[in-house]
Amino acid sequence: MLVVPLLIRRAFCLLSLCLYSVIGSAGSLPVAVDGAPLPSLAPMLEKVTPAVVNISTIGRVRQSGGLMDDPFFRRFFDLPETSTQTRPQSLGSGVIVDAEQGLIVTNDHVIANASKILVALSDGREAGATVIGTDPRADIALIQIDLENLVELEWADSDALRVGDFCIAIGNPFGLGQTVTSGIVSALDRSGLGIEDFEDFIQTDASINPGNSGGALVDLSGKLIGINTAIVGPSGGNVGIGFAIPSSMAVDIIDQLLKFGEVKRGELGIAAQPLTPELAEAFGVNSRYGVVIGRIRPGSPADKADLRVGDVITTIDGKPVRDVRAVKNRIGLVRLGQRLNMGVIRNGKRLSISAIIEELQAGHPLLEGALLAQEVTANGRPFVLIESIEPGAPMDAAGLQAGDIILSVNKQYVETVAALESRAAQSDDSLLLLVQRGQATDYVELR
Repeated sequence: MLVVPLLIRRAFCLLSLCLYSVIGSAGSLPVAVDGAPLPSLAPMLEKVTPAVVNISTIGRVRQSGGLMDDPFFRRFFDLPETSTQTRPQSLGSGVIVDAEQGLIVTNDHVIANASKILVALSDGREAGATVIGTDPRADIALIQIDLENLVELEWADSDALRVGDFCIAIGNPFGLGQTVTSGIVSALDRSGLGIEDFEDFIQTDASINPGNSGGALVDLSGKLIGINTAIVGPSGGNVGIGFAIPSSMAVDIIDQLLKFGEVKRGELGIAAQPLTPELAEAFGVNSRYGVVIGRIRPGSPADKADLRVGDVITTIDGKPVRDVRAVKNRIGLVRLGQRLNMGVIRNGKRLSISAIIEELQAGHPLLEGALLAQEVTANGRPFVLIESIEPGAPMDAAGLQAGDIILSVNKQYVETVAALESRAAQSDDSLLLLVQRGQATDYVELR
């Protein structure tokens, strides 16, 4: 009775050894199959990674020194400022896009408030960098170093990307040094995230972590399709949702930074509000998304294109318009002089209207996000009505609401929207508004 179990046990051991030898040999992948080498990203990365750099910055901080830090005490004794340079901190990455001129593109937040910028190459060389220009609203910065024998990345056409395309993220996460991760394009045209003022992100599941900011997102041929800029995660770590500024957007911004040192953005010259189900019914619009034009600035591109108050914009350049922020975002990404093609519904009829974006005198930033309308009382007296306010706008933060009436700006009476904007333009830092709500009037300060 003991023989059978022993034989079974020996047979099981032999089977286990056979399986172990098979699995063990399979654990080490062969370098070739049937004489053909296995696919690898290594050859491409060997050419690409030298163009991705690490960026460190040195900032200035004030020393807290009690009496020695008192401004009056220091002025009285003519003492120097109590500030000191911090030690270099590895904050992000950058991509060499012009080897001859030493031009490097990165994120604006990587170099913001830096008194000195240090660039470290993959071959061990280091150099100080100078700032050519920045665009904080799109989070792009262009810096320059003076070194020879640099490697640059060629730009790809991000407009040709499709969801599902493979991509590789290269950067310097957590100060560990150059790191490569791979994934796919998860989504395109991501906006409305509140990360930047102007957004048109590529979303990817290639791991992007702190320190990857400003690094490269490349395709399988090693061409630059985007600049890594942000992640979404519960604790600041990667959870498979990363965002990159597409190459088509970055190239346009870099061109302007090289020419002007800044980005010059245009305007359409409209004030609009979201197309709610109630407004859609009132305007006879069979559409879930769009914005309703509430005001058109005289002489603006919208005025020249014959857009009208009450028109419903449903698409811009063939892409659906979901809200007012989407319209602002799209216009902000258009170069001056570029034509904008809009799908418009007017009196139930679909129209195609194009406008050429121009640079207009910007309105006061504290009035942004609010739709102001020109109204008249029953006895013919004009006044300015707040029709809508975007969440998070300065007026919203100050507690103002749709339906409030603005009577004066900085203690100067206003009856028209034009007069209000003119009065506001005379003040830089704050606005003091006299607001009527129902039968009550109160002063409200915007900062």
